[in-house]
Amino acid sequence: MAATDSVQETVSAVYLSDSRRVLATLIRLLGDFDLAEEALHDAFRAALEQWPRDGVPANPRAWLVSAGRFKAIDGMRRRKRFDSLDDVGDKADIAVVDAAAWADEESVEDDRLRLIFTCCHPALSSDAQVALTLREVCGLATEEIAQAFLTPAPTLAQRIVRAKAKIRNARIPYEVPTRPELPERLDAVLRVIYLVFNEGYAASSGVVVTRQDLSAEAIRLGRLLVDLLPEPEAVGLLALMLLHDSRRAARSSPSGDLILLDEQDRSLWNRDQIAEGTRLVERALASRRPGPYAIQAAIAAVHAGAPDAAATDWAEIVGLYDVLSRADASPVIALNRAVAVAMRDGPAAGLVLIDAILDRGDLLDYRLAHAARADLCRRLGRTADARASYERALALTRQEPERRFLERRLAELGRL
Repeated sequence: MAATDSVQETVSAVYLSDSRRVLATLIRLLGDFDLAEEALHDAFRAALEQWPRDGVPANPRAWLVSAGRFKAIDGMRRRKRFDSLDDVGDKADIAVVDAAAWADEESVEDDRLRLIFTCCHPALSSDAQVALTLREVCGLATEEIAQAFLTPAPTLAQRIVRAKAKIRNARIPYEVPTRPELPERLDAVLRVIYLVFNEGYAASSGVVVTRQDLSAEAIRLGRLLVDLLPEPEAVGLLALMLLHDSRRAARSSPSGDLILLDEQDRSLWNRDQIAEGTRLVERALASRRPGPYAIQAAIAAVHAGAPDAAATDWAEIVGLYDVLSRADASPVIALNRAVAVAMRDGPAAGLVLIDAILDRGDLLDYRLAHAARADLCRRLGRTADARASYERALALTRQEPERRFLERRLAELGRL
């Protein structure tokens, strides 16, 4: 029984670490999202049945790809959808024919990059590109993606279904575009990677502040992309992720409570990541073509360079947000700039800007906008307004550490 439990733990660990790589390779081999997903689940079911009896294979990922492919082909034969497969031979022959498909480590490692570009094909809408990649490449639940999009979960589910059908019906190729095609496809890919990172850096729901698996995956994909296409914005995005991720160990207490930036123990920040991220920022800015990711990375570098919160150069940060606003006039950027203005000029100045954003109808369902407003009202002694904004933020928050933080703030207001 103990041995069986140990193998089951191994299968679970392999699922967490490798299931998306296995899926990406199965999509390449089978050419169909839904068929590959079914094959993935069949492969892990087979592992649960066979590994306790036969032992864990030397290369679990290759075993799972092979098992999944065999299961899919068996299913095809049973359904008589692909009669030509009967000409291939028995299952042993099939394994020989396609052995290199998963034995080539470099090819397998690139599968998710291929999959990202497939999911980000221009034939798909922008929202569909992001949603499909988050679901298929990174395994986010539909509800998690919906939170990132501020979109109802059923709407996201239908968007993903339609995107898969579009790829299948339009026969969109599963490949990395040629070099001349890459730049026009880059923006969607960068947006996808950044959303994956954000879900890891600040989990939209659950019991933890961060999800290291997603952050690490986004950084890995960012590195692959920079190797493939070292454009300034790809470099800038990698720098931004490294600089933000450098603070991960300081962002929550041992008990899992959220710790804000100005209260973090900066000795816990990862100095190697800060050094690498800063070098990449300088590289991106030196191109004289910095885009929004590179500018955001420059802002993160200012924070990383301050020895303590009081030493933060808020004037430089506001200036960088001014530049960023010209490149990306999104409401979230405007909110972040308002917070920086509040730190430079005082809470009243920042509150005017945040109220203007909310009065326009922007970010009404964005929890961080209400939390920021609540904090500025609290600092100004406007207790009733602070309480109302904290309550609104709390109603929109699904992450438990954030909920506990907001509840503590409300309790503190009650003692004033």
